[in-house]
Amino acid sequence: MTAFKAVHSVAEDWAPAAQACVDALAGAPDGANLGFVYATDNLAENFSSILAYLRQKTGIEHWVGSLGLGVCASAEEFFDRPALAVMAASLPDGAFCVFPTISESVEQLSHSTRAWIDGALPLFGIVHGDPNNDKTAGLIEDLAGLASGFLVGGLTSSRTACHQVAGRITGGGLSGVLFSSEMKVATGLSQGCAPIAGSHVISDCLDNVIIGLDGRKAFDVFKEDIGEPLSRDLNKIAGHIHAALPIEGSDTGDYLVRNLIGIDTTRGWLAIGEEIHPGERVMFVRRDPESARTDLIDMLLKLKNRIGEAPRGGVYFSCVARGPNMFGGEGGEMALIRDVLGAIPVVGFYANGEISNNRLYGYTGVLVLFL
Repeated sequence: MTAFKAVHSVAEDWAPAAQACVDALAGAPDGANLGFVYATDNLAENFSSILAYLRQKTGIEHWVGSLGLGVCASAEEFFDRPALAVMAASLPDGAFCVFPTISESVEQLSHSTRAWIDGALPLFGIVHGDPNNDKTAGLIEDLAGLASGFLVGGLTSSRTACHQVAGRITGGGLSGVLFSSEMKVATGLSQGCAPIAGSHVISDCLDNVIIGLDGRKAFDVFKEDIGEPLSRDLNKIAGHIHAALPIEGSDTGDYLVRNLIGIDTTRGWLAIGEEIHPGERVMFVRRDPESARTDLIDMLLKLKNRIGEAPRGGVYFSCVARGPNMFGGEGGEMALIRDVLGAIPVVGFYANGEISNNRLYGYTGVLVLFL
């Protein structure tokens, strides 16, 4: 039987914060052998000391985690102050494999990691990526293909160093932990947006600039979708209206949200935060607190009905633009998870991009539950 225990602490210095977590872990699961640790970037300079302290005092050798602009634990969220979120897990021997950073290619995985993958046939992994490495998205896709698994996680968010934890302090690419096929998990993705209208065919484009939609000027189609009030005052769409790229073959209507980064009203062009190609589809979505709350609750209810049993623990990855910005103050987003799923052990952080399956998302919440 697997078991999890999640704790958190807030302190002015790293030492009392780490000690508080160790003290709260008293009575942690017998045989705990995997730890998750998420720290706000206020503690970046001392992350290695925190990890060493946790390892020494808990006896847990294997750790994974990341820095974040915010961290969460159970029904609590912490931003802009020194805070830690820590979870201890007791898993079967051989049920997981921690791998350090790969920054260029999956070929950088060690022989022992590759041997474990061949033997354990992992179907799932939790990973953390560096937002400053332009190969991170490709590494996620390649690792998912190599392990034939489903990956979840997030990109480190930090105003200083982009530290991750994978056995040691690391960074610069993709790191994390893979789980063997015997581990039972369930995942859910909350987009936090609502489509405004249907999708359109990109009929003309250049790099990330949409020139034509459905054979018409892109801006004309955009104005029709968003309506006259917003069309009259385009300043109101910043942070509210986004482009979304439907995922081909998705049976759940999934899509990737990307920022609108420029509008040329003279030529009728739209620029978005993603390279695009003729023949692909795009739609426009609305992002606001009501949409975010409704979509999160819907995801949680579907996940609860799907698993049919009480989860033992979970890890949550949410966008830095969510949290208090969308859910009415610190703790609002995590409180919804607790209200639907109960008081289960959960830790996580607020990321600079969220990972689900083999894709990088934005503005989403990704939850994994251990069953």
